[in-house]
Amino acid sequence: MPHTLGHEGAGVVREIGPRVEKVTVGDHVVLTWIKGRGADVSSTSYERRDGTKVNSGALSTLMTLTVASENRLVKIPGAMPLREASLLGCAIPTGAGIVRNTVKMVPGSSIAIFGVGGIGLSALLMAKAAQARTIIAVDVYGRKLDQARALGATHAIHIGEQDVLSTIRSLTNERGVDYAIESAGTRQSMEAAFQAVRDQGGLCVLAGNLPTGQQISIDPFDLIKGKRIVGTWGGETQPDVEIPAYVEAYLSGNFNIGALITHEYSLQEVNQAFEALEQGQAGRILVRMTKECN
Repeated sequence: MPHTLGHEGAGVVREIGPRVEKVTVGDHVVLTWIKGRGADVSSTSYERRDGTKVNSGALSTLMTLTVASENRLVKIPGAMPLREASLLGCAIPTGAGIVRNTVKMVPGSSIAIFGVGGIGLSALLMAKAAQARTIIAVDVYGRKLDQARALGATHAIHIGEQDVLSTIRSLTNERGVDYAIESAGTRQSMEAAFQAVRDQGGLCVLAGNLPTGQQISIDPFDLIKGKRIVGTWGGETQPDVEIPAYVEAYLSGNFNIGALITHEYSLQEVNQAFEALEQGQAGRILVRMTKECN
């Protein structure tokens, strides 16, 4: 500490370093933590007006000007609004990527999504686009479940008000879901997500993360019965291929990522944004760097 924050965003290139080939001055870009093509610059440091050194990394976005590694940028057309493009740096590639790349969902499938924040809602949008038959949203916040229903969830389960596993079994004729995505980041949700998938091929994907040292417990006999569990690294996304595909889908009206946005704040209000996030009040929150952001 002090250390810069932010790992997804969108902006305009102001300067480029030597041998940069991927972008040029004036290009509109998505900034993403997921490595793509280009030079891999591991860290950057900044200096405050008072001379204090500030640590950073290959990408930081909660600032008006940032130095970014070439392989963390993806060029996008000027027709793509920066407002919506800023969503494409992390949660959408991860959530949608899990559905698209990790589980390779087929039409008519069933899926339960544990935690419908940024990653979970992005997975929900892609599951709907992939023509899932049953999409079950699971969360502790009623407001998030309302948004999940509005975005296409066929069922919503409020943790604390319903028994999650018995409800999922009831909704799937006691079979369990084909896929479960865990994006809440708790031990209980990870274990429940694994239990929720069906025998003989059900797949649970863990996108959430636990504090160092915490572990989960599963019954190995469930593995023998054919349940599977895997982790994911950014939805196995190839940014230079898939982010442009998401942009094209948005511009053609087939991927309404703007519906994920529930709150917007200025950079000076960033602490309010963190509070809204922590209290479970929001879907996706945008932090506006300048008044000119479109």
